[in-house]
Amino acid sequence: MQAQVRQWFERRTSGLADWSPAQVLAAKNAADVTISVVLPALNEEATVGAIVDAIRRELVERTPLVDELLVIDSGSTDRTAERAFAAGARVVPRDDVLPRIPAVPGKGEVLWRSLLVSTGDLVVFVDADLERFRPEIVVGLIGPLLADPEVALVKGLYDRPLTNGGSVLPAGGGRVTELVARPLLNLHWPELAGVVQPLAGEYAARRELLEQLPFPCGYGVEIALLVDTLALRGLDAIAQVDLGSRHHRHQDDAALGRMAAQIWQAAHARLGRDVPGRAHPAPPATLTQFTRIDGAIEVATHDVTGRERPPVITLPEYRAHRAVLDARTRTA
Repeated sequence: MQAQVRQWFERRTSGLADWSPAQVLAAKNAADVTISVVLPALNEEATVGAIVDAIRRELVERTPLVDELLVIDSGSTDRTAERAFAAGARVVPRDDVLPRIPAVPGKGEVLWRSLLVSTGDLVVFVDADLERFRPEIVVGLIGPLLADPEVALVKGLYDRPLTNGGSVLPAGGGRVTELVARPLLNLHWPELAGVVQPLAGEYAARRELLEQLPFPCGYGVEIALLVDTLALRGLDAIAQVDLGSRHHRHQDDAALGRMAAQIWQAAHARLGRDVPGRAHPAPPATLTQFTRIDGAIEVATHDVTGRERPPVITLPEYRAHRAVLDARTRTA
């Protein structure tokens, strides 16, 4: 590991044991900030209720650390919204946010829109498909933001067990990370080589950072926010926390291929800006994949267009939202 990355890794990596709820609550009160937890959700009825319930019980009622618990429902056709609401979350349909701009499918789209309806100075994103969820994950992600004002983005790191038949690979679940994201970062943004889980869906950031960043609409959002934070604030604005193991359902290889294509799109859009001489014509917006069905090869072409949303601070609706939040702060 290069010296700069090693120094960053040692200085900016911590573990859950370093951040107790009482310690983080005291730091929150001293900083006089508010915290939102946002769960983007699409057909997650099996897991979203337990996650919301754990956060509400432990971090809203028992330890008043979280001020807002928000689920953005991305068009679920199951009971995701019902179960999230019953467990104690405020549930907002994605399409009800900024209706003048029609929504497109994708995780990044939901995260981007969440900034227009959430209120916290610090925003924690948690995937809604987590199994065996522990609320201390939220505590750990908030800790570095409160401990050091220079830190603006905190990524979770973890092992991702992969179940394969009757066997379990303790860290076999991060296939897109190892095959796509990590090689991209080491090649083009080597300062980020020490980020263990660049595609982690569990991370926290300051609102004033997130509102300045563009958001890819799809699965490219995590690598884009990481690279853009580096460009805007520098490496020392990024930290990571070891969350242990992350358990969730796994997608098949074809779905991971489409995810990888979107990550490539997001990275490509940043190469001309950050890496001199690396700009190239935009990559194709489609991905062709093949499946054998009853002995015949079936062809499917998927749209992997690298759509991006502009920084929300450029939107008049968001500036009005931010003005309301600032007014509340002044009168508090």
